[in-house]
Parts: sequence; C-alpha cells; structure tokens
Amino acid sequence: MELLSQFLDIVLHLDAHLLALVQEYGVWIYAILFAIIFCETGLVVTPFLPGDSLLFVAGAIAASGAMDVNLLVALLIVAAFAGDFTNYSIGRWLGTRFFTDRSSKLLNPEHLEKAHAFYERHGGKAIIIARFLPILRTYVPFVAGLAVMEPRRFAFFNIVGGVVWVASLCYAGFFFGNIPWVKSNLTLIIVGIIVVSLLPLVWAFVQSRLEARRVGT
Repeated sequence: MELLSQFLDIVLHLDAHLLALVQEYGVWIYAILFAIIFCETGLVVTPFLPGDSLLFVAGAIAASGAMDVNLLVALLIVAAFAGDFTNYSIGRWLGTRFFTDRSSKLLNPEHLEKAHAFYERHGGKAIIIARFLPILRTYVPFVAGLAVMEPRRFAFFNIVGGVVWVASLCYAGFFFGNIPWVKSNLTLIIVGIIVVSLLPLVWAFVQSRLEARRVGT
C-alpha cells in the first residue's frame, strides 16, 4: 500500500516531482524523460508509467526556461518511435516462434491471421489513436508485431502517431501551462488528463458488458 501511495503521489504531483528532477539533474533530465517515454511505450510490463500527463507537465516546465521545448519534443518523439518499434519487434519475434501449433487453442496461428487481416485494414488508425490511450498504446504495437503488420506501413504510422502525440501535449503544456489559473490548478489538470484519456477504455468496457448481456438474454 505504501508503494502504491508513493506512486499516486508522483503521478498526481508530477509537476513538483519533475521540477525537482530538473533542478537536481540539469541536462540529464532529457535522458530521464527519454527513458520514461521509451519504457512506457516500448515495454509490455510498464504501461503504468505516466505518459500524457508527463508530456504536458514537461512542456509547462519548459515554458519557465528550465528546458528547451523544441529539443524536448524532438527527443521524446524519438523515444516514442523507438518504444513502439521495440514493442513491435518483440511481438513479431514472439509471434513467429510460438504461434505455430494449429491444434492449440491459445497459440493457434489462426489468431494471428485474423489479427493480421485487422491490422491490414485498420492498423494505421489503431496505432495513431492508441497513442492517446493509456495501456493500449503499450499493447497495440506489440499486437501489430504479433500480427506481422507490414514493417514499412507500421513505421509510417508509428512516426505519425509519435509526432502528433508528443508535439500536441508538450506544446499544449508549453503554451498553456504557465497561465496563472493552469499553474495554480496543475494537479487538477493532471487528474483531468488521466480521466479523459481513460474514458474511451471505460466506454469500451461498458459497451462490451452491455453487448454480453444482450447476447445472453
């Protein structure tokens, strides 16, 4: 419980913690933020790391002169691209080695064939939209790799999604983060960003439950 409490404190007071890191580590803050964004997008086991709120707060802190916002955006775009590409590569490697038994219920290659068909039709939209959805942005590129989405097609949408995600949130923080009302209510803004980004997942869950009930009646 203490560990969870500490994690929630970091997430909800991200502005204070990030500012302290900037003051303590100076230029190395770029490397720290790069690592966080890379891990949040690139490692299946770390979808809990802050993403949207971190980008916004980093932009807001950059507006105070503590960081160069353009350098920040450029580096974090690279981190987001590299993270998704790593996830995709891991998924592709696992898919070709474990989904080989057509008699298996869990590791049947037919599952990947269906996923491949989906990603051929809707993969581009899924990769870009998932950038703005916590948890999903960690798993969508992994599944794209499992489904053997065409690498150049994946790379294109990976770049587009990374640029739109990082630039929109960092520059939003940069241009609006130092407005007096925003500065004095930054914790509330962070909570709002988290809630808004989670709403599509909640809605999808509610829809699936309603559909399951409808089918069961």
